[in-house]
Amino acid sequence: MAQAKGLNKTSAAGLLVALGIVFGDIGTSPLYVFNAICNNQIVRPELILGALSCVIWTLTIQTTVKYVLLTLKADNRGEGGIFSLFALVRRHGRWAVFLAMVGGAALIADGMITPPISVISAIEGLRNIPLFHSIEDWTIVSIALGIISVLFFFQQFGTAFIGKAFGPIMTLWFLMLAVLGIVHLSDDWTILRAFNPYYAFQLLTTPGAMLGPTGLPSSGFWVLGSVFLCTTGAEALYSDLGHAGRGNIRISWAFVKICLIFNYLGQGAYLLTQSGVRWDAERANPFYSLVPDWFMIPGVLVATAAAIIASQALISGSFTLISEAIKLNIWPKMKIIFPTVERGQTFIPGVNLLLFVGCVGITLVFQKSANMDAAYGLAITVCMIMTSLLFAYYMYTRRIHIGYIIAYLLVFLSIESSFLIANLVKFAHGGYVTVIMGSALFGVMFIWFKARKIKNRYVEFVKLDDYVPIIQELSNDHAIPKYATHLVYLTSANNPLEIEHKVIFSILYRKPKRADIYWFVHVDVLDDPYTMEYTVKTIIPNEVIRVEFRLGFRIDHRIPSMFKKVVEAMVANKEVNVVSRYESLSRNNVMGDFRFIVMEKFLSRDNTLPLWERMVMRGYFIIKKYSLSEERGFGLDSSDVTLEKYPIVVSGPTEYPLKRVEN
Repeated sequence: MAQAKGLNKTSAAGLLVALGIVFGDIGTSPLYVFNAICNNQIVRPELILGALSCVIWTLTIQTTVKYVLLTLKADNRGEGGIFSLFALVRRHGRWAVFLAMVGGAALIADGMITPPISVISAIEGLRNIPLFHSIEDWTIVSIALGIISVLFFFQQFGTAFIGKAFGPIMTLWFLMLAVLGIVHLSDDWTILRAFNPYYAFQLLTTPGAMLGPTGLPSSGFWVLGSVFLCTTGAEALYSDLGHAGRGNIRISWAFVKICLIFNYLGQGAYLLTQSGVRWDAERANPFYSLVPDWFMIPGVLVATAAAIIASQALISGSFTLISEAIKLNIWPKMKIIFPTVERGQTFIPGVNLLLFVGCVGITLVFQKSANMDAAYGLAITVCMIMTSLLFAYYMYTRRIHIGYIIAYLLVFLSIESSFLIANLVKFAHGGYVTVIMGSALFGVMFIWFKARKIKNRYVEFVKLDDYVPIIQELSNDHAIPKYATHLVYLTSANNPLEIEHKVIFSILYRKPKRADIYWFVHVDVLDDPYTMEYTVKTIIPNEVIRVEFRLGFRIDHRIPSMFKKVVEAMVANKEVNVVSRYESLSRNNVMGDFRFIVMEKFLSRDNTLPLWERMVMRGYFIIKKYSLSEERGFGLDSSDVTLEKYPIVVSGPTEYPLKRVEN
């Protein structure tokens, strides 16, 4: 627990990193929130005051109370995010995995639209500079694609230097937001009435308060679909807990929230001066209306830099989510790189490519930030609902009074359900894009998880003691050529007294494999993120040994290196003799060779699975074909590995009515 407590300490460097990589997404929301609220609307005081009141109280209740004060408490030894939260509760209820998969898929899908909308919203500010008044859409799209490409290219170098470089820029950005907002408060001081939640209630319940999804006067309830954009970065904030620490996030959020509210107030005050005007989001942006002409070029540059940081928050959060999902066995194995020694720093080339392709596709399809507003936010509302349900269950497992849990669910599910309903109107106008992507990501997770459950139903385990005497005889049978000095099998048997039948089949029946020492290595992934422990069970000294690694779900499975450390420790303790038993090599104290056996599965034709399970298994093997192989997933050197294929017979064939006849 000392490690977790250390992450709660605050420091100047930690606050700077938090500003650099945690608040990018939520920090750039002033670029597009009011633009989305006012788009194609007639600007009226009721709309501006009501919408701004919704924004202020959404930031207070949804971001501050739910995430910063409550959800950040559910840290898994300093790590956050929906999969870390799932790891805290999964032993209490396995069904929670479905909430985690839905939420994780939705967050990653929505992350694909954050870079395009943030970057394009910033670059569109060029139109406020006289020299670029007539800049074409394709030029803005080209600049955005160039920035996005560079951003994804630099992911391979890690986020440690990004946080340090972007921290000062984000500090400048938030100060700029605050100053621009404060300067424009005098445009109409009545904007301060937006702190009164009555105006939010009045807007949401008044018929004809705004133009609805059909273009006809409707209740102001539908404004929540745009208001929600102000808090979309809250989930990424939780995912980046491990990068900055709870204490740093909480303190820096106080500064960030003040700056955001000042800017929203300034935009609202300016919009009150435009009362009666039908707002065209493609021609004007309330944010850039606050920027004086002499500061427009620096303002656009700082906004673009902040948009890049907004993209970084979701990208680094996606790497964290997928790396956790891989270790929790709900995502296919992928190559994971640790570019720095900083805690929580990961880079997944496959995910980087997936996000890059998604961002480029969205940029080319929508092209304008006003078009992207319709696609943004729908999926993330689903993620927030899943987080609320998981956090409520987390409180239940911690024996929090049931009254508090019910109150929590009533408050936040009511708010988030309202956001979801208001966002559903976006489905036909672009929201379907993130829904389709989220559904595809969930499909991959579900197939991988479900196929594993189907396989595990039919994995046959046998008692190891029943075969130890035979293995011992095989080891001393010099009539059989020695296969290796040390033969290492990776086993999924949780019980140290059992072993898979396929392992016994490989040793004794397929082609007898004689070795001096048989090692059975098991990896147990724990709910804790950073545990690194192992146990050794010597079944027969210097002949049959089981090693069990207990690794946290954030630990990379570098089995060869870890196994080597274990063997070295056992040799030092005189628990095992690894010297080759060939006479010539033994006299010269030469260590024997180690051979790893990896078993690759394929679906047997002798299966009579139900149609649904057969489809799941076929999907599983299609995904597996493009995922990381077993040996690479465990970090094994292919020169030390023997690959054996064996069929998965998850359901026996039907009896054939064969009848023998005489010739």
